[in-house]
Amino acid sequence: MTEEILAERSSTARPAPRWQLAVTSGILGWILDAYYFFILIFLVDTLAAKFGVGKAAIVWSITVTLATRPLGALLLGGLADRYGRRGPLIACVLFFSIVSAMTPFAPGYHSFLILRALYGVGMGGYWGIGASLVIESSPARSRGLFSGILQAGYTLGYLLAAAAMLLVVPRFGWQWSFLGGLLLAAAIAVITVLAPEPQAWKKNKLGGSGDILRTLRRHKGEFAYLVLLMTAITCFSHGSQDLYPDFLQTVHRLKSEAVSNLAIFYNVGAILGALAIGYLSQEIGRRRSIMLALGVALLALPAWAFGASVAMLATGAFIMQFGVQGAFGVIPAHLNELSPPSVRSLFPGVVYQLGTLISAPSVGLEYALRRPLGYGGAMAAFEAATIVALFLICGLGPERKDRDLSAS
Repeated sequence: MTEEILAERSSTARPAPRWQLAVTSGILGWILDAYYFFILIFLVDTLAAKFGVGKAAIVWSITVTLATRPLGALLLGGLADRYGRRGPLIACVLFFSIVSAMTPFAPGYHSFLILRALYGVGMGGYWGIGASLVIESSPARSRGLFSGILQAGYTLGYLLAAAAMLLVVPRFGWQWSFLGGLLLAAAIAVITVLAPEPQAWKKNKLGGSGDILRTLRRHKGEFAYLVLLMTAITCFSHGSQDLYPDFLQTVHRLKSEAVSNLAIFYNVGAILGALAIGYLSQEIGRRRSIMLALGVALLALPAWAFGASVAMLATGAFIMQFGVQGAFGVIPAHLNELSPPSVRSLFPGVVYQLGTLISAPSVGLEYALRRPLGYGGAMAAFEAATIVALFLICGLGPERKDRDLSAS
């Protein structure tokens, strides 16, 4: 009997054949999802002119997108836990890509706002499914690394949005920055069809929605803690990214091409941070790695917000994003290891997106703080507060590194 149990554990510990396709599709989908989110922040002035509204109205659409994400996490995450990761992932990618491709053709501001709200549903639905597919499919010894690679995909989407402003928009028009993603969406759908379902899902899938609700009630303490964690870390991330291009243009009078180049540079730092800290978390643990990344971001804060030259701002932004996405690079593995096995798409997806919902006003709050504190002072104060909060949350929280994801 003991030998049979050991053999079963060994078989579930080994990744399934073609697991690389599952991991690839999960990562590519998150890259595309992030691209569609960040392309908007480079087009604030363009969209404001198209719809005849002020810049603040376009910035408000970011909040609307963030606010609708939990609905997608709840609906699509529940489907992924009942019916498998692949089908809901394909549906989600195609949905948010088609909705985004319709954005340039919105007849007015309110139509545009509805499309961004619908995109938020798709964006919110994707992360829980994609993260569970990647983490459950990857080898246990490499879980931290693939966690970092997955979250680096978010930053790569930001980088691709910046690159589109340099390569696509001048040649083809800003509309094609939204339309071009349809090709990648089709490729992701094909790869996902060829990928296997994770063994961890097959062993732990639930029978119905009643089972899901009972599981959530049993784990309400972990749920509340992870919502708090995701609220703070989402404020930390969006507070460092969403307004920074506008800050560079407004305060330092940088032209759009210079801002795009600088965004590409600091997003390279973000990708390196996600990979390095994610990998390190496999050695020193998830919480310690997040706290190390927070320390890096705190050191970079003065140059990032108050740099007197482009070189100083670029250096500060590079190190800041190394720390920000370094901390976030640990999150996919950390949340999946802390989540109940039978709801590993819905649980981390919903806590992630509820944290996003609660933090949704943060960009508007940070923007409003410009008046009493100045633009740089507002960003510095906001980021410092979130770093302190995250130190406390992570320092006092749980960890289950290297948990067997196939175990009940």
